Amino acid sequence: MAWRCVHISRPARLCLKDSQLVVTQDENTITLPLEDLACVVLDTPQVNLSGALLSALAMSGIALIIPDDKHHPAGVVLPFHQHHLQAEVIGIQIAASKPLRKRLWQTLVVAKISNQAALLEEAGHQDASTLRNMIRRVTSGDPDNIEAQAARLYWSRLFPRFTRSNCADRRNGLLNYGYAILRAAIARACVASGLVPSLGLHHASRTNAFNLADDLIEPFRPCVDRMVRRTIPEHDPLSSVSVEERRFMTGILSETVLIGKERMTILAATESVATDTVKSLTHSSAALLRPPALSETTNIISISE
Repeated sequence: MAWRCVHISRPARLCLKDSQLVVTQDENTITLPLEDLACVVLDTPQVNLSGALLSALAMSGIALIIPDDKHHPAGVVLPFHQHHLQAEVIGIQIAASKPLRKRLWQTLVVAKISNQAALLEEAGHQDASTLRNMIRRVTSGDPDNIEAQAARLYWSRLFPRFTRSNCADRRNGLLNYGYAILRAAIARACVASGLVPSLGLHHASRTNAFNLADDLIEPFRPCVDRMVRRTIPEHDPLSSVSVEERRFMTGILSETVLIGKERMTILAATESVATDTVKSLTHSSAALLRPPALSETTNIISISE
C-alpha cells in the first residue's frame, strides 16, 4: 500500500528498474519500490526522467508534482482513469442532483469550521467557541457563506499580524505549498476511485481541472495550518521559504487525522474521503461522507528543534 511521498530538491536522474524508482544524485543511488509511493515532488528543475518511469508512475497511480521557477508546485501529472467502473462512476457523478451536492458541500464546510475551531482551541484562543457557534448557521449549500465569515475570524486569531494576501510572509508560502501537496493527493485519490477531479460539488470553474479536489480539501486545510503554526517563529515570518521547510511541508501526508473513530494518515484519509464521495453520490446520501477531523495528538516537530 502506498504511503511515501518522495521529495527531490537537488539535481537528480530518475529512472525505472525492476519496478523500482531509481534516484541518482552525484555518486549516490537509492531505489524505492513503486508500490510504496503515493507521490513524487520535483522541487528542482534539474531532474532527468525516463519515459519508462513516467509510464510506470502513471500505471502505478503515483502523482508527479512539478514546480515553477519559485519552487512552488505548479502542476501535477495524474494517471489516466483506470478504475474498473470508470464509466459508471462518471455517470453517477454527472447525474448527482443539485440538492445532494449542496448537502455534501454543507458537510464539508461544517467539518472545516469544526477543525478550525479545534486548532484555535489547541492554540488557547477563547474565540474557538465563537467558531463552533457559527457551525449551526451553515445550511445546505452554505448560501450565507458562513465559511468565509469563519475564515476572517480564524485567520485573525491563528497568526498575529497576518493576512493571507501578503506574499512576503513566508507563512503564506508554506501554507500554499502544503495545500498544493494536499490538493495533488486528493486529486490522485479521486482518480483512483473513478471520479473526475474537474466535476465539483460546489466549485464549478470552467478552467479548473480540480474543482472536486478543491471541494474535498476544505476540511484538510487546518492540518496544514497547524503544521505551519508550529513551524514558523512568530517573530520571524518575513524571510524566504527554505528548501528544508518545503521538504518538511511535504510530510503533511504522513500526519494523522480521524475518520470517525479511526486514526489514519492524511494520505489514507484522502483515499477514504474519495471512496465516501462515491458512496454518497451513488446512494444520494450526504450522511455517507465522513470528512477528516483533527486528531488530538500530532507527529509534528518544528524543524527548528
